Amino acid sequence: MASNAQYACEISVVTEYLSAQSSPEAGQYVYAYTITIRNTGSVQAQLISRHWVITDAMQQVREVKGLGVVGDQPLIAPEDEYSYTSSVMFSTPSGEMFGTFQMVAVDGHWFEVDVPTFWLHQAAGLH
Repeated sequence: MASNAQYACEISVVTEYLSAQSSPEAGQYVYAYTITIRNTGSVQAQLISRHWVITDAMQQVREVKGLGVVGDQPLIAPEDEYSYTSSVMFSTPSGEMFGTFQMVAVDGHWFEVDVPTFWLHQAAGLH
């Protein structure tokens, strides 16, 4: 069962607006996000694939599915963590993302890790 404590990960997210890569006049707003996956379970687990649901401020939804993250399928030991940074572009000044990581433990057990919704928006006061 996926809720079994031996198969568990905690997710944290940090976001950043990339003004140098964005072009608001062209409707391009680029954000970086850094995901940290901490294996809180008792067995090694490998991240196999991801599924993102990305929604802009106009409620336009797109989904992204694929193997690994940034070309990697990390094997994460218990109490260890793995971090990566990726980016997303919106046609609106803000948006949100949530998703899941599909994991397999070294004992062959498959489980999913939920990535809670996180928001991507320019910090107040930026011009």
